[in-house]
Amino acid sequence: MKKIIGIGSALVDILTRIDNDEVLKEINIPKGSMQLVDEKLSAAIGDRLGKYESVMAPGGSAANTIHALAKLGVEAGFISYVGKDEMGKFFEESMSSVGVKPMMFHSDTASGTARTIISPDGERTFATNLGASLELNENVINAETFVDWDYCYVEGYLIANKNLFKKTILTAKDSGCKVILDLASYNVVEDNRDFLNELLPYIDIVFANEEEAKALTNTSAEESLYYIADRAEIAVVKIGKKGSLIKRGGETVQIGCNKVEVIDTTGAGDMYAAGFLYGLINDYDLEKCGTIGNLLAESIIQVIGAKMDEDRWKMFKKSIGLFN
Repeated sequence: MKKIIGIGSALVDILTRIDNDEVLKEINIPKGSMQLVDEKLSAAIGDRLGKYESVMAPGGSAANTIHALAKLGVEAGFISYVGKDEMGKFFEESMSSVGVKPMMFHSDTASGTARTIISPDGERTFATNLGASLELNENVINAETFVDWDYCYVEGYLIANKNLFKKTILTAKDSGCKVILDLASYNVVEDNRDFLNELLPYIDIVFANEEEAKALTNTSAEESLYYIADRAEIAVVKIGKKGSLIKRGGETVQIGCNKVEVIDTTGAGDMYAAGFLYGLINDYDLEKCGTIGNLLAESIIQVIGAKMDEDRWKMFKKSIGLFN
């Protein structure tokens, strides 16, 4: 089976459900966005959310996808920085426990955190303090990084360091890896549209939701699909309750959604990518890849956070014929 290595922020998620969206206005964070905050502001947001119950879990966009792929039996690795602290240890051990090969660098800076604020409708908003993850840089990337890996999964948030982002994509490509990019957040795409368009020809697989796709191309989801597919090998545009659109060459597929109860959309895109890539690694056709991605996304939005318990994993694996 082909192997995949991911690169991105190693974060500890702090998940909080709020009872109304006025809270987001008070802390000045647009609903559905990802905002980078420093340690002081992160603490202030924590104080404002103090009256709500919170839970913690290992997280980070690419890390969520890589963790899920490992749970599905794919050989996977992950590159990032963590602090020499309990949160960093917790993150690293949680990845190793499911079979991920952690290729971690360690810093005296505290490990990063992502405050995930969950609205009553399940939409999530992020206030992220990258902490030690900010120290991930282009100097740790070289051709040897990608030896023996078939795919390199890059999270869009990594574009905060343009030198790292570009070097990762070009070095992985030159090393024979298929490069996968998840666009991460519409505001990240808006701020880096020209740079992303410059690099699209070097990327093999692109995942975007409808808002991210529109931010990249200033067109509709359908037109964005064709635009991206003209430059990358596979384009995937997720269109919310209407499912997802997938295009590779002359083949276009639309995957519908099932009606499920939405508890929390945290990690939905990350899980879709994991399910889709699991199918691709197993040489399934695009429709089956998209169906598996959709089923995994539907599973995660029925729980709080971006991790599922073992019973739900068993149910999911059984639904796609992996149960043993």
